[in-house]
Amino acid sequence: MINELIQCDCTDYMRTCKDKQFDLAIVDPPYFSGPEKREYFGRKISPIGVQRLYKKSESWKIPDKEYFDELFRVSKNQIIWGWNYYHQDGKSSGRIIWDKINGSSSFSDCEIAYCSMIDSVRQFRFMWNGMLQGCSADGTKQQGDKTKNEVRIHPTQKPVALYKWCLSHYAHPGDKLLDTHSGSGSFRIAAYDMGFDLVSCEIDADYCRDNEARYQAHIAQHELIPVQEIQQLTFGDK
Repeated sequence: MINELIQCDCTDYMRTCKDKQFDLAIVDPPYFSGPEKREYFGRKISPIGVQRLYKKSESWKIPDKEYFDELFRVSKNQIIWGWNYYHQDGKSSGRIIWDKINGSSSFSDCEIAYCSMIDSVRQFRFMWNGMLQGCSADGTKQQGDKTKNEVRIHPTQKPVALYKWCLSHYAHPGDKLLDTHSGSGSFRIAAYDMGFDLVSCEIDADYCRDNEARYQAHIAQHELIPVQEIQQLTFGDK
């Protein structure tokens, strides 16, 4: 099984790839630019006093047209988070909504992804609000042991469970996967647990280091989560 992290500019990497080299790309590019946003997401202590271990992000570039052109060239299908920020014309396929169940948080209640494999809207509900992570089957109650919460190492980190849900619904055995903005490495962990080949790109050297350390610590535990457990969090049909 391939699970490779490459420190590089993802557009440069994709230029070297063949047409439709990857079966599925699940990507989470930066949604915004500007030093004020990088500074906010770089705080070591949140407004409610939660310590954040990630540093200020120096490499924070919104993807341009060439990025999207290359992404659609090298992959057969795509799930692209933050799609509502990009205004890409002619892409009228379905959407995935991640409901964060974050109550009165100042952050967005949901995140939206473009999904090339559906023509409707599907929802995944998973609490992602500081120390509150996970949800009950009806999406109303936080569950789980807080000692098993994911440690945040990146300002826009997404939960491993979200990637497992996407893979359980939209990937097929033997698919080759691409991640252009690996960040915290959550997708790497999900792909490893579910047995998929994945190539990931990350331009920031510090995030690459922390990403790889997190990944190696995870695989050393040999704790593979069955797909069936992730499917219990499914809301709606495929």
